[in-house]
Amino acid sequence: MDARSSDLKYWIRRLVNSLLVVWGVSTLVFLTLRLVPGDPVESILGETALEVDKESLRQCLELDHPLWEQYWIFLKEVGSGSFGQLCDQQGVTVMSRLLTAIPPTVELALASLLLAALFGVPVGIWAAMRRGGAVDAATAVVSLLGISIPNFWLGPMLLILFSLTLRWLPDPGAGMEGLSGLILPAVTLGSALAAKISRMTRSSVLETLEQDYVRTARAKGLAERIVIGRHVMRNSLIPVVTIMGLQFGALLAGAIVVEKIFARPGLGTLLLEAIFTRNYRLVQGCVLVIAFANILVNLATDLLYTRIDPRVKLR
Repeated sequence: MDARSSDLKYWIRRLVNSLLVVWGVSTLVFLTLRLVPGDPVESILGETALEVDKESLRQCLELDHPLWEQYWIFLKEVGSGSFGQLCDQQGVTVMSRLLTAIPPTVELALASLLLAALFGVPVGIWAAMRRGGAVDAATAVVSLLGISIPNFWLGPMLLILFSLTLRWLPDPGAGMEGLSGLILPAVTLGSALAAKISRMTRSSVLETLEQDYVRTARAKGLAERIVIGRHVMRNSLIPVVTIMGLQFGALLAGAIVVEKIFARPGLGTLLLEAIFTRNYRLVQGCVLVIAFANILVNLATDLLYTRIDPRVKLR
């Protein structure tokens, strides 16, 4: 009973902290948008628009109210889950636009995460088993390149090579849909994460290989694949799962640039359009969704710890 009570208190505390984080992020976004110089009404309609149209849009955006009242309206819109109505599309809420933009971005992030794990974990194990050799040095160089090359440079280079030169994959203007349209964006977004996972896996495996239970398993005559798969890998996964969980939010943020490069629809494209047009409600909604996704991934990572290693206690 004490253990269950302790776990319940832990999750209540985590939930309260998560709600406070969401509130802090929403407040920061609200204030930052309104501190940006310039009139959002003129940015949306242009300076030559009629005054009656400007005033109508100003009322729709609640910019005719005091700042504290705008903030209260903003909190009510967030609490309702709609994030407010769009002024350029009558009857359409911000949430409805987000629901159409989220699936392509989640698809890209999951594909990048899967690609990074499939590449990074085996390479990290391979490098650890050949510590100090040519394979270890080569994987270190490749990982350093993967971390150092920015995706806003790697993406266009991959497009030039595979779409324009070799003609193996369609270019963004042709409508990159399906698996063929997901390969290059996933490689671009997941390359840096794959490099981080490989180095983290290598370090974790090397540390686990020094443990007494691994020496005992080898002394008992177990095959090396059994020692690695049953004794080393499971105890080496927690740091790897940690970095994968923390980096999933970075993948959502990095998708902003990648979606623009490959002309993909998604949350990043919607956020950039909202920033260019100074659409307060859309910007707020996109940022809050990304922040909330980070919180959910962190909670899921905590739950996954107990599945990987039952010795980990939530309390």
